[in-house]
Amino acid sequence: MREAHFPGRAPVDAYGNGGFRFADMSHRGSVLMLPSGIYAWDVAEGDVLAVAKFQRIFDEARDVEVLLVGTGREIRPLPGDLKEALRAANISSDPMSTGAAVRTYNVMLAESRAVAAALIAV
Repeated sequence: MREAHFPGRAPVDAYGNGGFRFADMSHRGSVLMLPSGIYAWDVAEGDVLAVAKFQRIFDEARDVEVLLVGTGREIRPLPGDLKEALRAANISSDPMSTGAAVRTYNVMLAESRAVAAALIAV
């Protein structure tokens, strides 16, 4: 996985057309929004949400209380093994559509909450 596109936290300015805009930059594809930065995420709408795809989040678990998972156009439940792994890392997870996840992430970020987001591009 590449280094951070943006080293730090930034709100999402726009999403759609297969990507995201943030910090005066644009990225095509899915992203992980973490305390350490914003990273490309190799997940597309409909892919299996395997625990291994969330490793970078587990690596930063001590700085994340809530993980918002933008599952694409439609809400999709998280697989049981992923929910259990997140719970074991003391991370509360909340799957929702990508649009809802972007809006919620921006609000929680503005409130200085310990939030991260895994956003599947739409």
